[in-house]
Amino acid sequence: MINMQQLLSTATAVRCSGRRSAVGVGGAPLRHGPASGGRVAHVALLLAAVLIAVCGFGWTEGYLDDRQPVYLEAKIGSYVILDCPVDFPQDEPIPYVLHWNKDNKPVFTLYDGVLNAYETFIGRVTLLNNDILYGKASLNLTSIRESDNGWYECKVIFPNRVPNKRNNGTWFHISVLGGTLLRIPPVNQTVLEGDPAFFHCVVQNPETMFVEWYKDNVSLLEYYDLAHRSMMGPDGSLTINPTQMSDLGFFTCEVRNSANDTQSASAYLNVQYKAKVVYAPKEVYIPFGESAVLNCHFRSNPPLKNLRWEKDGFLFDPYNVQGVFYNRNGSLQFDKVDDSHAGRYSCTPYNDLGTDGPSPIINVIVQRPPFFTIKPKLVYVTKMGGTVQMHCDARDRDGYHIPQITWIKKDGSLLPYGRFSVNGGNITIEDIVESDRGIYGCQATNEAATVTADAEIMIENVSPRAPYNLTGNSTDTSITIRWAPGYIRQYLEYIIWYRLAEAPEWRTLKVNDKHVLEATITNLQPAREYEFMVLCQDNYGDGMFSKAFRYFTKPTEFEQPENGLQDALLQFSQIGSPRNFYVRKEQDNFVARWEPPELGLDQLRFYILRWWIEPQHKLHGSAETSETHYILEQLDEDELYTFQVFALSTTNYTSGSNEYELYVYPYRRVKVMTVSGVLILLFCLAVISTLLYMKRKRIRQLREAENMKI
Repeated sequence: MINMQQLLSTATAVRCSGRRSAVGVGGAPLRHGPASGGRVAHVALLLAAVLIAVCGFGWTEGYLDDRQPVYLEAKIGSYVILDCPVDFPQDEPIPYVLHWNKDNKPVFTLYDGVLNAYETFIGRVTLLNNDILYGKASLNLTSIRESDNGWYECKVIFPNRVPNKRNNGTWFHISVLGGTLLRIPPVNQTVLEGDPAFFHCVVQNPETMFVEWYKDNVSLLEYYDLAHRSMMGPDGSLTINPTQMSDLGFFTCEVRNSANDTQSASAYLNVQYKAKVVYAPKEVYIPFGESAVLNCHFRSNPPLKNLRWEKDGFLFDPYNVQGVFYNRNGSLQFDKVDDSHAGRYSCTPYNDLGTDGPSPIINVIVQRPPFFTIKPKLVYVTKMGGTVQMHCDARDRDGYHIPQITWIKKDGSLLPYGRFSVNGGNITIEDIVESDRGIYGCQATNEAATVTADAEIMIENVSPRAPYNLTGNSTDTSITIRWAPGYIRQYLEYIIWYRLAEAPEWRTLKVNDKHVLEATITNLQPAREYEFMVLCQDNYGDGMFSKAFRYFTKPTEFEQPENGLQDALLQFSQIGSPRNFYVRKEQDNFVARWEPPELGLDQLRFYILRWWIEPQHKLHGSAETSETHYILEQLDEDELYTFQVFALSTTNYTSGSNEYELYVYPYRRVKVMTVSGVLILLFCLAVISTLLYMKRKRIRQLREAENMKI
């Protein structure tokens, strides 16, 4: 009797290629003749049946023993990645068709770049063909449900090639865990505003299980309006009708049984709507002679595609108006406001769905900013327990009314409760304590602008306050730390304390230049996290340490980080450098301009612009802005400057642009010299003309006298 296992092994070794070859049990050729008789026929028939069965399950030529199955586990409501590579002939990409089968039934197909999902998989599957970490036929299956348990096969077919199959494809087995409470979890939804949204939350036993829904981790019952537009079905599923744009967010269903066991799953509701204006002030004041922004407050999903402005009933195109520009968010940027910019404006946003209409009329009024008539002194020196009175007053330039005057502490802390009083624009602080030390600001505000005059309170025999607002920038072997001073003195010194984040011992670096608020620490290890603190010193001794600040060095070009995927993605989470940075004179001011970084723009907090006087490289000024340009108004003439702009990310990573050198020509001096020269020349000509006139007059008088004698 024939051994079936031996026969199956032999059949498996035979390729389903359609070749006419006869193979016997154990690999020996079948011999035809009287001796073999009916036994040969039975063996041939049985072998053919096995070959048909094996080939019928779709195993590709030469690949039956190569494809090892991948076993995956996933909890209900989570996701799995089915990693399936595509092996192109000669590594040259050609057209292909992708089939995914579950338990020998098609569930996904990809043809001509379009992915189709069948039955219960709609909305839960995404093709990862552009992800460098996975193969081009890989899938992300989300919102795992109990019915997803089973075998999956990935098959890749090349329709324009013979044979049309290759060593492609993978077998997967998904084991769904935690199905004791939740059977079908919710799936991500995208709906138009006003249409209903439906989320599954099917439990195993509705009679003994309780379902509660949450939006963004807050109980749905706490959203009064949303709760009235929602309805939960008997199986726990949720219907929202109608939807509003505020419904956008994560919805979570939590299932609880009588034993107090819980299970939850989440899905995202994406509510799309036409671009709409959500707020428009009736009046906006912009400061004469300064820069200003006119915003259009809109919301848009899908994202904004276009934004149109009108002024006084006519289309307003900033490209045809000198000194007015579009910002990236569609707002209007006025470089230097003048009276012609006043008017009645409206904005209309558009996205792929259209627009909800223009904004109400915004009456833009050009207002002169306030100016100080009395400024506080730069420094007030007092003793512990003493009293300080600082004077300040301001007026509007048009003289219509007095601006509002307020006092603040520049470090963001509150004024001393119960120990200060304000009379007009003057402030008095009594019973001075150590925490009163620091920089104060007198702010004068009208409808157009706020101007500030700074003053510092210094306490005798008290150490300096700690530096703050630490930021960083790194290479693979160095980190540059920058900080803001706790207060300003002529004789301050700074010491940098640093260490590896996990190291017990600190190292120190003294900053030699007292006027520089940055330091570069070198000889560091690539792709490692370091911790920093900045200590301030003066003649009275050490002050307080700044708050601890941590920062990573960049990985080297060919180095793989050691701490897993999080460290591997670190270098991609940092922001790029501002591009094409330059400084030019425009009209009466110098203006710095640059383009936003290509990498990490969504992580941008703001830009930091710094400029130094050369050749001593002394920091002369610094400014923060969220725009891609800045007007420089305090540059000294006949000086050589170096400028650089930095992009600061939400993770406090900074990246610097190219440096730009600019020599500020002594325009005023040359103008004064020219005017003086012209005046001197005119004076000389006037003197010469006067002398000639007097000489001629004298000659005329002499001649008349001689004629009279004759």
